[in-house]
Amino acid sequence: MEIISKNRWVAPMLSVLLVCIVGVNVVQATGKWNEASDSKQMTELASSAHNSPSLPQDQRRMMEDGTSLSSDTSGQSVTWTNALPAKNWLLTAQEEREQQEAAAKQKAQAIATAKAKKEAALKLAKMEHAKAAAAMSTPPQQLYFTRTKLLNQEDAKLATWSYSVSDKELHLLQKIVMAEAEGEPYKGKVAVANVVLNRLRSANFPDTIYKVIHQKSQFSPVANGRLKRVTPNEDSIKAVNAALNGQKEVSDDTYYFLSLTLADDLTVARTKKEVKTIGHHTFYK
Repeated sequence: MEIISKNRWVAPMLSVLLVCIVGVNVVQATGKWNEASDSKQMTELASSAHNSPSLPQDQRRMMEDGTSLSSDTSGQSVTWTNALPAKNWLLTAQEEREQQEAAAKQKAQAIATAKAKKEAALKLAKMEHAKAAAAMSTPPQQLYFTRTKLLNQEDAKLATWSYSVSDKELHLLQKIVMAEAEGEPYKGKVAVANVVLNRLRSANFPDTIYKVIHQKSQFSPVANGRLKRVTPNEDSIKAVNAALNGQKEVSDDTYYFLSLTLADDLTVARTKKEVKTIGHHTFYK
């Protein structure tokens, strides 16, 4: 009895130890059951995923790999983040901005190019205007011809022969234009000067301006004395200068003109080919 009294705490200790051993066995058995259940569940899910093509590829892969959906939350987060339109929206916005900047740059370049072309065209127009103005005020002292035409001063190197214009002949040419075309349009005055110069070039007419103008029965102001009475006006002077500088209102093979309402002799009109009519004058070749 004394021994039992001294060791009375052993029984409770043994009871507690027994309970612990039983509890551990129960927990281990429960864990194995859960593991088997999870394994079976994942196997079923993997089989289901493999046979279900409608599932997303990443979910099918997790199921087939045996990965727990709940244990891979970070992977799902990344997958869903990539699926969200935010990243694509940022990329799209950046691309649109770059496209807008490129379009704006191209537009600016196009505007600059158009402006440069416009300025070049204006510069060329000014040069042409200045050249035309010079032609109106400064007659050349030398004319350049080929067999078929009067050349511009810039084409002098193409000439087969040249003709020196004296001040006296220049004034005579201005007077015949004034006498023949005083009431005619400016282009008509230039055309009259063209006819005189065409005859000067042609082998079928005299070889000086004076002789061309004074050829018998060719220009009525010479016969009726009007040529001596007229004083060239500004338009006649400009028209002669322009013709001498190469401006042509009729072709190089035009040698005749007359007013059908005033002419007494219409032989030219009946025998020559009409070129054009300017004002009251009809021109022929």
